[in-house]
Amino acid sequence: MEQQSDLQKRLLLALTLSFVVFIAFDLFMPKPIKPLDANVTSKTEQVKVEESTAPQVVNTTTSAPAPSVASTLTAPSTNSAAPVSTFKVLTSVNSDRFIYSIDELGRIAQVKMLEKKYEYEGEKLKLLNPNWVKPLEIRFSDKALNEEALKTPYSTSAESVYLASGGTKVTLTQKLSSTTVTKELTFYQDGHYDLNINLSTPQPYFVMPGRRPNADHTIYMVNQGAMLKKSAGEILIIEDGDADSEDKLNGINIDFASSFDRYFASILYDFDKPLKVYTQITADENALVFIQGEQSFALHGYLGPKESTVLANINPKLTDAIEYGVITFFAKPLFQLLEWFHNLVGNWGWAIVLVTLLIKLVLFPLSYKGMMSMQKLKDLAPQMKELKTKYGKDPQKMNMKMMEMYKKEGANPMGGCLPMLMQIPIFFAIYRVLLNAVELQGAEWALWIADLSIKDPFYVLPILMGASMWYQQKLTPNTMTDPMQQKIFQWLPVVMTIFFLTFPAGLVLYWLVNNLFTIAQQFVINSAYEKQKAAKAALRK
Repeated sequence: MEQQSDLQKRLLLALTLSFVVFIAFDLFMPKPIKPLDANVTSKTEQVKVEESTAPQVVNTTTSAPAPSVASTLTAPSTNSAAPVSTFKVLTSVNSDRFIYSIDELGRIAQVKMLEKKYEYEGEKLKLLNPNWVKPLEIRFSDKALNEEALKTPYSTSAESVYLASGGTKVTLTQKLSSTTVTKELTFYQDGHYDLNINLSTPQPYFVMPGRRPNADHTIYMVNQGAMLKKSAGEILIIEDGDADSEDKLNGINIDFASSFDRYFASILYDFDKPLKVYTQITADENALVFIQGEQSFALHGYLGPKESTVLANINPKLTDAIEYGVITFFAKPLFQLLEWFHNLVGNWGWAIVLVTLLIKLVLFPLSYKGMMSMQKLKDLAPQMKELKTKYGKDPQKMNMKMMEMYKKEGANPMGGCLPMLMQIPIFFAIYRVLLNAVELQGAEWALWIADLSIKDPFYVLPILMGASMWYQQKLTPNTMTDPMQQKIFQWLPVVMTIFFLTFPAGLVLYWLVNNLFTIAQQFVINSAYEKQKAAKAALRK
């Protein structure tokens, strides 16, 4: 029917435009700007921070529930906070890949990434905002004890250690009036650590993974905030800036708690024994996570890049901390396929090319049927116009005649829709994978492409992508009769090229290669259709 043909055209137009709108919004909508001292944990209390290059104790408190010795939950006082003061580095934990700086309050105050691929503006990347809540900070439920703990420095067993194979232990001790806190930390070269907390007397307290790393300086809209994996398997993500829409979580059991940004995460986890977690929503609608401690408490942590191989080697369950938004369920296996190709060829760029080729081959049978159907509809356009002119005043009869014509010619007006629908989840999944995979940071492809996670410095890939899109349109059968639709499609290559100028090179590479394979596919299908037409014409003679 003509109505079905029009539906197909509109669907194609809507899908193409939706890609443009989705990508434009996702990449270019500005993030909410949060000041450096926006780490507020009480809706009524503001943070005051003195400027300093050294880590600082920030006036951060929480009204989240906390366990008491008698198993009655009480909350740390909202007034229990450290005075604004500067704390020096107590212990430096060094490896070839990173340096952890532990401050006098027994917290990981800073992480400096030493690998060149993580450099930002020519300097080594520092993961943590010095004015935000830090990993391994302890909060007591008792107001007076909490105030004392946030002012009393720890002592250390070593001022500087270098990580050796098998782990390196550091012991931190804090002597308070009513209890002594001992943190035994064993650090490993892959970025994970074992944490044992012991109190000389039973006291209710929390230990925290801290606020998320603050290492993403791009314009792209990506998920960042807190992630909890419940012991039942459910993943809960509380995004920064939108946490106020979530209910506070009190006493749920989890396997891990992660504070994360685009590429990095601070994780506390225990897959053998559930951790009891609480959350508190801050004034700027972010979430802080509190893990209930015990007098003798053992768990594990990780702080660094969300590299799939590294996390899998620590514990395969940790790879759940890598997320790609709402389409993670589909994007994760797609990344695993990309990773498999990378292990095969040793280059992420060529892995993208091979994944794109595989996707085109898998979808080829559907694409073949859809494109053949579009070819037939193009040839039937004059007859469709005649039927519309002849029976335009009787839509029912016109539709009946068109159905007869479709049946006779073996054309399906909806045949081109299914391949388009199939590509929607694939496109969004690979878009998220290529935007969120830390493995692409600093990854070379070929020639001038030295980093697939940032834009092409010479804009060659976006221009080639636009040119290939234009040529693809020339080859693809066009049954559109609406002048407005035709104009929009004519300008789409230009619009997409402009958008893609600032896209990560890996994403542009995928789209360019996809266009090139589609052009090759169209040549094959066009040739097959011409042979089919010639065979039918010979039979009629």
